[in-house]
Amino acid sequence: MSNDTSLAGFIRGLPKAELHLHIEGTLEPELIFALARRNGIALPYASVDTLRAAYRFKDLQSFLDLYYAGASVLVTEDDFEAMTQAYLERAQADGVMHAEIMFDPQTHTARGVAMETIFAGMARAMRRMRESAGLSSRLLLSFLRHLTEQEAMQTLEQALPLRERYDDLWVGIGLDSSERGNPPEKFVRVFERARGLGFRLVAHAGEEGPASYVRNALDMLHVERIDHGVASEQDPALMQRLVRAQIPLTVCPLSNLKLCVFPDLAQHNLARMLRLGAMVTVNSDDPAYFGGYVGDNYLACAHALGLTRAELAGLARNSIAASFLDDKDKQRWLHQLDALIKEI
Repeated sequence: MSNDTSLAGFIRGLPKAELHLHIEGTLEPELIFALARRNGIALPYASVDTLRAAYRFKDLQSFLDLYYAGASVLVTEDDFEAMTQAYLERAQADGVMHAEIMFDPQTHTARGVAMETIFAGMARAMRRMRESAGLSSRLLLSFLRHLTEQEAMQTLEQALPLRERYDDLWVGIGLDSSERGNPPEKFVRVFERARGLGFRLVAHAGEEGPASYVRNALDMLHVERIDHGVASEQDPALMQRLVRAQIPLTVCPLSNLKLCVFPDLAQHNLARMLRLGAMVTVNSDDPAYFGGYVGDNYLACAHALGLTRAELAGLARNSIAASFLDDKDKQRWLHQLDALIKEI
């Protein structure tokens, strides 16, 4: 057995949570074409191979343009269910025991898709996998930051009547899409509203935006986790704060590479931040577009950054500790992981 196969098996065997995953970003080209045919939607690509060849991005915006086009094939409950089911099966194969799934309702409601359609389709797959495979999952409703705060507030209010029906799944609010020109402070009021309603709060910051976006997401939006956060290293005082307060960073290495945040994975700062004591986690972001699911991200980082097995297990431990699981479930998985760590 090769060392690579052995390491991949070790990574799969680590119980882990995935905390930064956009469900629309799990649409593989084959499923995009299948749903397009089912819904009678014409795609501007001749074939699966032609579409996959378009996955060459120079920055976040060039990716988002294709991402929103791909999401246009999602129309019915069955479409959202098929997409979610496919992701959860891939996640389980990677050793994910809990997934916190971000979704962008504004991408769909703007096309006339009902909010209930989005929730109902995803919920069917999530509840099925919980019951049949023991894979738990939660939903993080995310606002598109290139749109207005008023539109975000309208989206929240539109979704709230569904909260009781999906209270076993919908736990949090997030903020994603293009950072440039859209600082966290643009969304203070809607995050204040969400916090008052008892939602857990996360936000993208410090991917293509500066370290100040991370600080403002913490101080002005009062988020509990920072999605990406790799620019935090630009501000030593901020890094000290992240380490001291153990504020989780949901880092997405292959995404950062594909979107040119880092020119080479060997130059990624994940290992440096981890070794400083930051609560870094590894996630896949939009795996269909960025060339790898969560296991691929662990394995690529292990090779490019020289991560030890103990450090890989530490990343998995961080993911569970940083999750929105209740304390009882956290302790159950942490106990299992700690037993594995002792054997390393």
